[in-house]
Amino acid sequence: MIRLAIAGAAGRMGQRIAALASHDDRFQVSLALDADSHPDLGRDVGELAGVGRLGPAVQPFSSVGNDSEFDVLIDFSLPAGTMAALSVCLSARRPIVIGTTGHDETQLADIHRAAETIPLLKAPNMSVGVNVLFRIAGQVAAALGEDYDCEIIESHHRFKADAPSGTAVELLNRICQSTGRDPGKDAVYGRQGQTGQRPAGQIGVLALRVGDTVGEHDVHFGCLGETVVLRHVAHTRDTFVRGALRAAVWVAEKPVGFYTMQDVLFG
Repeated sequence: MIRLAIAGAAGRMGQRIAALASHDDRFQVSLALDADSHPDLGRDVGELAGVGRLGPAVQPFSSVGNDSEFDVLIDFSLPAGTMAALSVCLSARRPIVIGTTGHDETQLADIHRAAETIPLLKAPNMSVGVNVLFRIAGQVAAALGEDYDCEIIESHHRFKADAPSGTAVELLNRICQSTGRDPGKDAVYGRQGQTGQRPAGQIGVLALRVGDTVGEHDVHFGCLGETVVLRHVAHTRDTFVRGALRAAVWVAEKPVGFYTMQDVLFG
């Protein structure tokens, strides 16, 4: 049985991780962490998630010692929470699964550096379906060729803090890699005013923030005559939780290194 630690345990994703893990014989929730100022510190993580007492109370990152007993940590928090969770895993020499997005360049460098010491799996989206979309988006772009315009549209709930989503950014990067484009030069994030004719090779990336939308991503390829749309819709956050739990089982047996969901699904 895998002893599971959850970073961001009091948040929406953290609660669903606790709930689904509590009904999965592969896991025992052994540690629940969140920000030092979170109002739900001290509450049992299971009661917070609506599944009854599980034992661990939500505790601040700063209270965790090197002797904490867990086998894998799953992080769905905020960028600062990731760094706190990463410190816990480095001290304990335990694997981490990072589902948080929005890290800056310094934080990303620290994350990659940590993978030299512990097994570390990071993905912009933990959904199995989205990771299949990542794999085929670049292939479709390359096969269709330069005659097809490309636009990426993502939609999330009003509470999401970063835009565009990490998933949209990964789709952009994969399409650029497969077609020889540069995301720093060829992507445009929204349009306004007299923009003129659409430049050849441009990729539009548009972000919507609407109500309680869980997550929707569309990649449009169009020429003068037809449109091809790749689409993924997440119906519940449990989609991401199941992928993260699958990743946790996988990375628990891996040596030190940096991994992604592509490694979990495709080897």
